[in-house]
Amino acid sequence: MSPLVRWSGPAARGVAGEIERACRDSGFFYVVGHGVPDDLLDGLDAAGRRFFGLPVADKMEIAMRHGGPAWRGYFPMGAELTSGRPDRKEGLYFGAELDAGDPRVRAGVPLHGGNLFPRQVPELREAVLEYLATLTATGQAVLRGVALSLDLDADYFANGYTADPTVLFRIFHYPPSPPGSDDWGVGKHTDYGLLTLLAQDANGGLQVRSANGWIDAPPVPGAFVCNIGDMLDRLTGGWYRSTPHRVRNLSGRDRLSFPFFLDPDFTAEIPPLPRRAASDPDGVPRWDGQDLQAFTGTYGEYLINKVSHVFPQLRGEINPNE
Repeated sequence: MSPLVRWSGPAARGVAGEIERACRDSGFFYVVGHGVPDDLLDGLDAAGRRFFGLPVADKMEIAMRHGGPAWRGYFPMGAELTSGRPDRKEGLYFGAELDAGDPRVRAGVPLHGGNLFPRQVPELREAVLEYLATLTATGQAVLRGVALSLDLDADYFANGYTADPTVLFRIFHYPPSPPGSDDWGVGKHTDYGLLTLLAQDANGGLQVRSANGWIDAPPVPGAFVCNIGDMLDRLTGGWYRSTPHRVRNLSGRDRLSFPFFLDPDFTAEIPPLPRRAASDPDGVPRWDGQDLQAFTGTYGEYLINKVSHVFPQLRGEINPNE
């Protein structure tokens, strides 16, 4: 994707053709040439492992219940229900760092606010904030390729849906699953927004559903796994399909993953795109039976509904009358 990062028009269009094939074929692809420094990821991994190695009481100092409607912080093993059953993972939720004076924070807009960082691992704050800034730029570069692949101007997304994007970031720790167990680190799901950039350690475990069944998406040194989400599915009228995926850690070692989500403006409505994106999809039903084309409203409304099902115990932070 280096032509998209440094912007070389003719070469970028060649990359866009590869993105189109990947989005039509599986909705998943590896990206290299992104320019994200190895030492940034190395530092993030080291800080993350330090945090997850802390006693539970220390980690719970920044539990998500302390984040209020911003939904930031730590959740313990089994607290996230991706597919309606507890996941075998623990994790940290982060997002764009907003101070108390930001109008969205003052108004109590859900999923907006400051991050919670552990006092025991002070280096995690700097690593996370640098990563958020770096991956936002990387994600915008990938979206330039997505726009070109749909016969749109390269900056179609940056000048519209992602001019003020919803930026979310997670660090997940998956302990080893016992051989033969039927538990999942994260169950079958699709991502909610435009695109995800996933860094994963060397232990593997990610699987993607293809036309021929579930296939492994093993880690590739220096590469991010990129996949498209529900809103790009909706924007393209199903021309690009968000693809179910899941994780089971059978490596026998602790697995860390770092999914970064670059999503539409929280207040943006999501009508179908023009031109090629309006083409008919292939008619294959979604994994969960949902019709994304029937959804109306803003991305924020869609996101709140999805996340509140994953963390039902926090739903009252957003809807206190429930």
